[in-house]
Amino acid sequence: MASLCFQSPSKPISYFQPKSKPSPPLFAKVSVFRCRASVQTLVAVEPEPVFTSVKTFAPATVANLGPGFDFLGCAVDGLGDHVTLRVDPSVRAGEILISEITGTTTKLSTNPLRNCAGIAAIATMKMLGIRSVGLSLDLHKGLPLGSGLGSSAASAAAAAVAVNEIFGRKLGNDELVLAGLESEAKVSGYHADNIAPAIMGGFVLIRSYEPLDLKPLRFPAEKDLFFVLVSPEFEAPTKKMRAALPTEIPMVHHVWNSSQAAALVAAVLEGDAVMLGKALSSDKVVEPTRAPLIPGMEAVKKAALEAGAFGCTISGAGPTAVAVIDVAEKGEAIGEKMVEAFWKVGHLKSVACVKKLDKIGARLVSSISR
Repeated sequence: MASLCFQSPSKPISYFQPKSKPSPPLFAKVSVFRCRASVQTLVAVEPEPVFTSVKTFAPATVANLGPGFDFLGCAVDGLGDHVTLRVDPSVRAGEILISEITGTTTKLSTNPLRNCAGIAAIATMKMLGIRSVGLSLDLHKGLPLGSGLGSSAASAAAAAVAVNEIFGRKLGNDELVLAGLESEAKVSGYHADNIAPAIMGGFVLIRSYEPLDLKPLRFPAEKDLFFVLVSPEFEAPTKKMRAALPTEIPMVHHVWNSSQAAALVAAVLEGDAVMLGKALSSDKVVEPTRAPLIPGMEAVKKAALEAGAFGCTISGAGPTAVAVIDVAEKGEAIGEKMVEAFWKVGHLKSVACVKKLDKIGARLVSSISR
């Protein structure tokens, strides 16, 4: 019986006949995404800094959205990381110094080669061809590590945008996402479903990785959509959660997830929160593997749906659970039930918040001119 093999996001699907005894079900073989484009200088003339200092913000993100593993994500309002970037004569030209890390964690490395913000900043500097100016960076973490809310991507996005802004905004979103992917590849894997919405805002579909092809999905402005985010006191490192994923899946599950991902995209474009929730809740590939690793997650999803949520799933690699609804007040009541379930079944304390879609993405907050 034929099998379906996904060798990389850039290679076509291939069909083959195994020589060994065929398995009863039809399977889709999935390998880890390892393709990546090297960062190159994209600007002919090294730009001069237009500001002496900038402050940027990048929002939290919800990756996967159920069936959209590694190719769908969105940004949520009000949560995220800040970066302050300065032209610093004391730093060697062409280099960057991380001078301070504050916020939800201070245990991150200040070595820019081992820090999400530093890696993305360096990649952006390389794209711009910066050789004559040294920079210093302060990172304020608003997101906890291993939360499932795109913590590493928020730092990378804020840093990439800060470098781009201080040199006059020479790069577009696609280039900034590539810079952020340099960071994500070293921290959690080569996936853009956090970094793309963190930079671009709204919902984003990653159609292709090689070459990178990003499709913004516009949720109608006149429609309401709220995310109920419930984060337990439990860390789920992305690399660990990715390692737990199956290498083979039944073909029927591949077909099912494909149809649900298509329905989710249609729901976003139509502003149909109910259908969005149904599709978001319908993953048969990733969520069933990861949910048992997060104490109480299955009970939390059940509690959310029973309380009236249109849908509920794991945000990114977890442990945060995300539910969707169209009224903020309903979201608050749903959040209470989800917190209760995390405690009763998973014995985990958790906090809930209700947030809207962030349609802007990473942005300049303030600047000081030269």
